[in-house]
Amino acid sequence: MRSAAENRRSGIGESFFAQPLAAKVPEITFLFWVVKILTTAGGEALSDYLALGSKVTGAAAETLFLVVALVWQFRTRRYVAAAYWFLAYAIATFGTGVSDTMHLVIGIPYAGTTALWAVVLALVFWLWYRSQGTLSIHSITTRRRECFYWATVFATFALGTALGDFTATALGLGYLASGIMFGLIILIPAVAWSRFGLGPIAAFWFAYVVTRPLGASFADYVSKPHSTSGAGFGDGRTAAVAAVVTAVLVVYLAVTRHDIQPEMNPQVGPRAAVNDDALGR
Repeated sequence: MRSAAENRRSGIGESFFAQPLAAKVPEITFLFWVVKILTTAGGEALSDYLALGSKVTGAAAETLFLVVALVWQFRTRRYVAAAYWFLAYAIATFGTGVSDTMHLVIGIPYAGTTALWAVVLALVFWLWYRSQGTLSIHSITTRRRECFYWATVFATFALGTALGDFTATALGLGYLASGIMFGLIILIPAVAWSRFGLGPIAAFWFAYVVTRPLGASFADYVSKPHSTSGAGFGDGRTAAVAAVVTAVLVVYLAVTRHDIQPEMNPQVGPRAAVNDDALGR
């Protein structure tokens, strides 16, 4: 049996981060993919901009950004567009910083960081499915599933950063060619789902992973100097433009509520959502 002190601590945790009352993630629409790519691009540029000055200050800013976003998202009890996309943006920024640090500071080659984060992502997927029996985003109606979801999101962002850098630099494709390549790759799950019977959940996560190197590659192309195959717009200006456009679209989503999932039982069974009928649904 738990002690009185443990029960009190549990009560505090339950009251501060209460269980969801409805789904905590958005419905998958075309605009979802647009905002997702913008957050990946903006997070990439923002992290690179913060790294231009003091590395310690930049890391502290990224960490604070992430902590605030996590608290906001987990304090909500249903999907709130601003909280959700604020956290997505924070993870995009922090994930870029972590992946870049592993290469630039620790010295792990891009091939190594790509392989490492692919293993981490596979492990998170395995643990999530083993625990909950589904990877559907329409099952994110408990705090445990939300934790698995955001752990997966973080792994996809870190993997995408490493993969985009690997193709652009290690393979010598450059940022623009890498972006175009990932733009073609992201069509694969859509075609496989609509034409060849690929499961909607697998198709969703395939596309979700690819959005990261897609957005990051185009962000790097726009922001990086001509000497590194970029357009020379600058990290700061690229981050600012991406943030403004993202904010406008998130406000639109918050007002129109077009991306709110239909209400469902928050205690949906572990095998639910297997026959979802849209990407990730």
